[in-house]
Amino acid sequence: MPVVLGAHGIFGGGGGQVTAGDGGEAAGPVPGLTRFRLRPGSGSGSPCQQRLSYTTLSDLALALLDGTVFEIVQGLLEIQHLTEKNLYSQRLQLHSEHRGLKQELFHRHKEAQQCCRPHNLPLLRAAQQREMEAVEQRIREEQRMMDEKIVLELDQKVIDQQSTLEKAGVSGFYITTNPQELTLQMNLLELIRKLQQKESESEKAFS
Repeated sequence: MPVVLGAHGIFGGGGGQVTAGDGGEAAGPVPGLTRFRLRPGSGSGSPCQQRLSYTTLSDLALALLDGTVFEIVQGLLEIQHLTEKNLYSQRLQLHSEHRGLKQELFHRHKEAQQCCRPHNLPLLRAAQQREMEAVEQRIREEQRMMDEKIVLELDQKVIDQQSTLEKAGVSGFYITTNPQELTLQMNLLELIRKLQQKESESEKAFS
């Protein structure tokens, strides 16, 4: 589980952040998504950037010559953002369904209590409490299943990104879950994106 939604993929931070909480509340990061929080390097002197060898940088420079890698990276980034938005939407939808389920149950229980004879109220309330606990257990289970699905999808997205860049011949990219190697790959992508931005600015300046 090498990613966290909101700082996911080997591109780092993205769009919305999927959250999870108890009883259908959206509060806090999805469980299991914070094993490796990937962030860009803090500066040119960071340990990870120091590990980018001259050979790696030379190979990277050659791979960037025709601009194809820039297009591949941009495409992967767009796919990642779409994935993030989709997962965020799914999590919000599930939260909304759970909230509606609990509200409906609450109103149904309230109406039943109003129609109940006083001497039967203790039994009714006990039965309603059991029903509410069962619903809350169901909500927690559905949240857990959603969170596991999110983890698997994000893990697969990292693998897809690594595989695509490796096949494109970009030095330093291969399938790995090692946190140090993932951080190095993030630094490489950060460098590629900065070079892409500078190239775009240069083209505008001379156009």
